Amino acid sequence: MDEATELADYLPLYFKAPKEQEYIDFLWDAFETNYKHGKYQFAFLAYHMLTMSFMYFNIWQIRQNRPDDFEKGLIGFSKDIEKTLMGASSPFVFSTVNERSILRLLKLIACDNGKIGTYAKLVDDRNETAHPNGQILYSTQAALDTKIAEELRVVAEIQAHSKPIIEDSFREFLLQNHDPEEREYADDADQIREVLIHANYLSQKDVEICLGFDTGTLADHPSYLAIKAFHNSLVANYSAETDS
Repeated sequence: MDEATELADYLPLYFKAPKEQEYIDFLWDAFETNYKHGKYQFAFLAYHMLTMSFMYFNIWQIRQNRPDDFEKGLIGFSKDIEKTLMGASSPFVFSTVNERSILRLLKLIACDNGKIGTYAKLVDDRNETAHPNGQILYSTQAALDTKIAEELRVVAEIQAHSKPIIEDSFREFLLQNHDPEEREYADDADQIREVLIHANYLSQKDVEICLGFDTGTLADHPSYLAIKAFHNSLVANYSAETDS
C-alpha cells in the first residue's frame, strides 16, 4: 500500500475544477477500500484509472506547451476527434478517445513504439479484469503489488520523458510572468498557482523540476534579477511541499 501511494506525487497538486478533484479522490478511496478488504481485482481497476489520468495530464501538458507538435500528432485521427482534442477544456476530455489511440501522442515526448506498446498492454490488462470472464486475475495482495510496481515504473518512465516539456514551459513562464505589471496577478504566489500550477496540472514531481531549474541560464536577460526573485518565490512556496 505504501508503494502504491507514490503515484500521488505524479498527480496534480491542484485542479482547476472541484469535480476533477472529487473524481481523483473517489478513485483513491475506491483503491484503498478495495485493497484493505482484499478485493484486489477492483483495487487494480481504480489504480489503473489513476494511472491513465496521469497520462492524460501529461498529454495535456504537451497540448498546452507544444501546440504545434500536438496538432501534428493528431494526423491520422478523424476530423471530429481532432476538433475535440484541440478544443479540450480539461485533460479528462481525452478519455473520449480510444485509450490505445490517445497513447500514440506520447510519441511527442520521445516514447517509442515499444514503450507505447507496454503502456497499451496495461490497458489490455485492465480491460481483461473489467470483463465478466469468470476469472479473478488479482486474487492476492502479492499479485496486485506486482502490478502496481509495473504501473509505477511506467509512470516514472513517462515522467522522465516529460521533463523537457516542464523545463521549457517553466523557462517560458519565468520570461513571460516575472513582471507584476504585465501579468494576471500582482502577487507572485497567485500567478504561480493559477498560471503555472493550475493551467498545466503540475504534480509534485513536475514542481521539483521547476525548483531545480537553473536560472543562471537566463543571466544575460535584462530582467534577470526579477526572474531570479520570481523563481525564489516558487522555492519559498513549494519547496516545503516537495520535502514533506
